[in-house]
Amino acid sequence: MVSRIRVLYFDGCPHFEGTLDLVRTIAGEDAVDVLEVGDERDAAQLRFFGSPTVQVDGVDIEPSARRRTDFTLGCRLYGASGLPPKRMIVDAIRGLET
Repeated sequence: MVSRIRVLYFDGCPHFEGTLDLVRTIAGEDAVDVLEVGDERDAAQLRFFGSPTVQVDGVDIEPSARRRTDFTLGCRLYGASGLPPKRMIVDAIRGLET
């Protein structure tokens, strides 16, 4: 089964392009949907924890974030680089818990 992968962001996010490039490198250009989040209502509806957020089949790639409810239009950092770790993306696509 092919997963639906989304990269959610807000305009001006400094880590959006790097994250999108990383996800496309892993999953393929055509496997990734990109969605701009415009307001707090959209953030809550889309389970957006800040920019960038990566979801596989609607589920956040970061296991510890999956039960959170603090949706926001703020920045999201994944460690020092600001980008999600490659392993986290790969494991999410494969359906593995990390």
